Formats: sequence, structure tokens, C-alpha cells
Amino acid sequence: MNTPSTNQSDSTAAPAQPLPQIEVVAAVCQQGSAVLATQRGYGPWKGWWEFPGGKIKNGESHHQALARELKEELDADIQILRLLTTVQYTYPDFHLTMHCYLCHLTTPSFTLNEHLAARWLTADQLPTVQWLPADQELVQNLFSKYL
Repeated sequence: MNTPSTNQSDSTAAPAQPLPQIEVVAAVCQQGSAVLATQRGYGPWKGWWEFPGGKIKNGESHHQALARELKEELDADIQILRLLTTVQYTYPDFHLTMHCYLCHLTTPSFTLNEHLAARWLTADQLPTVQWLPADQELVQNLFSKYL
């Protein structure tokens, strides 16, 4: 009978450090039958697609953070309609909590201040871009479950 081997040095090993927790907001901006996707222009996930948004600062509400992030990233104003879902996703080096809100742009145009590109995508077009891992479940269910 085989039994698992034990290693005496395991009991003295340092405990694993908990992953940093990052809380963000994301805007699912809808225009007709399409939603706005943006292509990251920085960092290790440069070139991947996401919904615009970002980190919540200390003391900010979700709505305040979302309005600030869209102004910084796209120089756009938004109308926040409702919370769609909250995504929990663990990347190798941090755990992400992403609050996703249905929004409408209230400005007629926007400027890409941090992104490489932006596209209005219909349900059939969503799978044509490479989404960030944390966004993939939302993307798969977006039109069937949330919109």
C-alpha cells in the first residue's frame, strides 16, 4: 500500500502570502445593439480587450469611480443605469473583484487616452477579439443573461 510521503521541512516552510485584492469598476456601455470594447494600451495585458473602467480609490463610490475612470480613459461622460454583475477572478499575482455596470455614453464622441483601440461590438462580434480573462465570463453571458 502506497502512502503519501512526508517532508519534514514542510512544517517549517513560510506560509503562502495571500494575494493582493484589487477592486475595480467596469462600464458596459451600450449603444443600440452593440457594446463598447477597448484594447489595453499598457502593462502585461497590452493588446487584450476589456470594458473600460479601473480601480476604485479610497472613499469613492462605485459610481464616482466609474465616472472618473471613463473621463480619464476616454474623456467621456456616462449615465450609469444599473449593476449587471460582480466578477471574481484570480490572476496569478492578484485577486480581482470587478463590478460591471450597464452605462450609456452621454458625450457624442470619445478620445482614447490609454487604449490602443475601441470598437462597438454586437453579440456576434464579441468573440472576435481577445478578452482579458476576467472579462470572458461576462462576455459569454452578456447578451443572453444581462442585456
